[in-house]
Amino acid sequence: MRELGIGLIGTGFMGRAHALAFNNARAVFELPVTLKLSALADADTERARRCATAWGFAQAHGDWQQLIDDPKVDLVAITTPNHLHYPMAMAALAAGKAVYCEKPLAVSLEQADAMRRAASAAGVVTRVGYNYQHNPMIGLARQIIERGELGQIISFQGEFSEDFMADPTSPWSWRCEVGHAGGALADLGSHLLAMARFLLGPVQSVCADTHTVHTRRPATTGSKEQREIAVDDQVHALLRFANGARGTVSSSWLKHGYKNHLSFEISGTQGTLAFDQERLNELRLFRAGQDGFQRVLAGPALPGYAAFSPAAGHQLGYNELKTLEVHELIMAVAGQGAGGTDFEAAWEVERLATAIRLAALEQRWVTL
Repeated sequence: MRELGIGLIGTGFMGRAHALAFNNARAVFELPVTLKLSALADADTERARRCATAWGFAQAHGDWQQLIDDPKVDLVAITTPNHLHYPMAMAALAAGKAVYCEKPLAVSLEQADAMRRAASAAGVVTRVGYNYQHNPMIGLARQIIERGELGQIISFQGEFSEDFMADPTSPWSWRCEVGHAGGALADLGSHLLAMARFLLGPVQSVCADTHTVHTRRPATTGSKEQREIAVDDQVHALLRFANGARGTVSSSWLKHGYKNHLSFEISGTQGTLAFDQERLNELRLFRAGQDGFQRVLAGPALPGYAAFSPAAGHQLGYNELKTLEVHELIMAVAGQGAGGTDFEAAWEVERLATAIRLAALEQRWVTL
C-alpha cells in the first residue's frame, strides 16, 4: 500500500490529541494507506524530541518550516495557536501538501479567504478540526432532520459554554490577544456555528451582542501587573437560516460549572431533538403525541461506533471523535471519501463569525 507521511506541528493538548488520533486510526481501522508518523515540530526543540519519542514520530524539528520541507511528510497537521495557522497552512499548501488544521481556520476573514483560495489552487485535501461533528450521534441527528421526522424545522437554540476563564484572576494568555485568537466566539463559538450549519444549512442574517466582562487580567499567575483584554468573554446572537428557521446561539468561557457544554435543541413542527456534548453518547428525542422525551443511546448500529465497541451504551469519548475525524481525513487523502470540513466550509464558518462581530459592533442585522 501507499505510504502516507504525517507531520505534526505543536505539542500541546491538541498536538497530543492529533498524535493519539493518528495512532488510534491505524490500530482501529483498515486503512487504504500505510500511516507513517514522519516528523513532529515544536518551537521548543527539546520538547519536540521528547514528544516525538513518546508519540512515535521518526523525526523531531525545532522549526516548523523544516517539517514542511521534509520530503517524507505528505500531510501537515497544525495544532498551534490560531495566529500561526495562516503562515503554516500557506507554506504547506505552497509545498503541495495536504493540510489538517485546528479550528478556527484563521484570525481574520481575509486570512481564511486566502487559505481557501490557496487550497483550491493547490488541489490538495484540506480539513479543519471540527471534531464534534464526527460524533455518531450527531450523524444520527442529521439523519433524523433530513428524514423529516421533526417536520419542518422552525428553531435552533445552541450554546457552547465552559468555565476555564471564569476566575478573573486567571492570567492573560494568547487566547486573550485579538490578533492571536478572537475570544469566546472564536475559541468555543466557532464549533457551535459549524454545528448549526452542519445540521440546518446556511445562515442568511444575524444580529448579535458581545461582552468583555473581565477587561483586565494578571500578566502572569500571581502578578500585580495587569493586561488589558479586548476579546469577548461571551457572545449572544440571533440567526435567520436560509431554510426559514430562526435560531439563537450563545457562547461563554465564564460560565461556572460547565466544562464542555456544546448543546442544542432543534424544534420542528412535529418534534424536538436535544443534545449536550457533556453527555455525548445520547440524544433526547420528542415526537408529537409522545409522553415525554425518548432517550436514544449510541450503539454499534451507528457508523463509526462499532469500530470501538460492539455493545451499545459503552460510550465513546473525545479522543474517539478525533480518531473518527482523522479516519475521514485519511480516506479523503486516499481518494475514498469526502466527509469533514474543508477550508472552503471552514471559511463559511469564518464568514458567519465575522458577520456576528460586525452585527454586535454596529448593533444591527447583518446579511451574509
